[in-house]
Amino acid sequence: MDTELIRVTRQVPEKYFKHLEGTKGLYEIRVGVGSNIYRIFSFFDKGNIVVLGNAFQKKLKRRHNKNWKKQLK
Repeated sequence: MDTELIRVTRQVPEKYFKHLEGTKGLYEIRVGVGSNIYRIFSFFDKGNIVVLGNAFQKKLKRRHNKNWKKQLK
């Protein structure tokens, strides 16, 4: 299994952790293991703790479904 380690940093690169545009506080964590990419929806609780929500494996190289905001409701 090929994994990439992330060292302790003050700020996680946007490649791995980014705010989802058009949302209030919803973020996406990206994790790569071998040739697989996993995405985890997350948010902050009281500003300090990252809470992990739904996760899925990205299988296709295309943009998110245009209706993903509706799917979160």
